[in-house]
Amino acid sequence: MTAFLALAGVTKRWAHEVTVGPVTLDIARGEFVALLGPSGSGKTTLLRLLAGFETPDAGSVQVEGEEVTRLPPARRRFGMVFQHYALFPHLDVGANVAFGLAKTGAERRVAAALALVDLAGFERRRVQELSGGQQQRVALARALAPEPRVLLLDEPLSNLDPTLRERTRRELRALIKRLGITTLFVTHEQDEAFDLGDRIAVLSRGRVEQVGTADVLYEQPATLFVATFVGRANVLRGAPAQALGAANGQVLVVRPERLRFGAKGLGGVVRERRYTGAAAFFQVETEGGERLEVLAAPDAARVGERVHLEAVKVLPFAEPR
Repeated sequence: MTAFLALAGVTKRWAHEVTVGPVTLDIARGEFVALLGPSGSGKTTLLRLLAGFETPDAGSVQVEGEEVTRLPPARRRFGMVFQHYALFPHLDVGANVAFGLAKTGAERRVAAALALVDLAGFERRRVQELSGGQQQRVALARALAPEPRVLLLDEPLSNLDPTLRERTRRELRALIKRLGITTLFVTHEQDEAFDLGDRIAVLSRGRVEQVGTADVLYEQPATLFVATFVGRANVLRGAPAQALGAANGQVLVVRPERLRFGAKGLGGVVRERRYTGAAAFFQVETEGGERLEVLAAPDAARVGERVHLEAVKVLPFAEPR
């Protein structure tokens, strides 16, 4: 893959502690990459390093082969949408979108950007008159108006209600892919990362644990952290793990849909059943006291029933030190 945006050993320290990095990541032209990780994993800091709001203590950032590590934000041609949009309440929509644009051609660029996000004719509307979804689109239009080389999105959907968020992220991906803009999207929501990202970079404690497509991360996680953070996971150690085929010292991760009720295997009792329609989640307490989650047909077992669990597929990992 030829890198359009390349991060090489990017590192940021505060108080002599490494907060982010070293991060090395190559992103292709027009690729949509989701940065996925828990709170405090360094996602937003990494985005700020890319935007130029923070300066790395080591490493480099290149765009199309151009070194931009020390360039100020205005010279990078990166667009950014913040989590809380950062719209100016005293300015109307048009003035918000035009903020930072050169006067020459600004009116045309504002109109074009608003049309892209389906807000044509909203130039004179007040920000306070807009819904949350409309404000998010104004913030996106402002980021697109300068025709950026790279678009950075810092959890811009987190303030929307679940139904609107799902619809908006589909529209967002369709728009960005149509424009062909190289994009990095920060999120702690797996569903968002899976829906939006061509590839997903999973971060933990400032480091990239794994980069890959959604199916690779789910089916072939490189580390125990990725296995347990991406998707539902049962983690087994010791005797329960060995009952499902683990070697000594191995930790097993088993997805709920990879466990099934059988005639032999790990014994336990069904303690809970949560019906979801086409399937149900069963919580099984093993003889050793572990609670395991099984996804199966709604009539596969009853609460209180003694059962045995067999694993269709397990993910083995060495016990972390």
